[in-house]
Amino acid sequence: MTTKQKISARLRFSKNLREARLRREWSQEDLAEESGLHRTYVGSVERGERNISIDNMECLANAVGVELIDLLK
Repeated sequence: MTTKQKISARLRFSKNLREARLRREWSQEDLAEESGLHRTYVGSVERGERNISIDNMECLANAVGVELIDLLK
């Protein structure tokens, strides 16, 4: 796999988080409320714009009911 083909961990996390949120039929606002984070922050995480801390990654994973490691696969 070339460097251009390789997906960064940040983008992989953001894609998987969005999919997990949509499986629950939640809006970004629902996820923000459940995770204790701000709605605009959740949106920027889902777009891959944030270098998110592992603590916030864990908050989001817990909110959508999945293991953090699964959001990185």
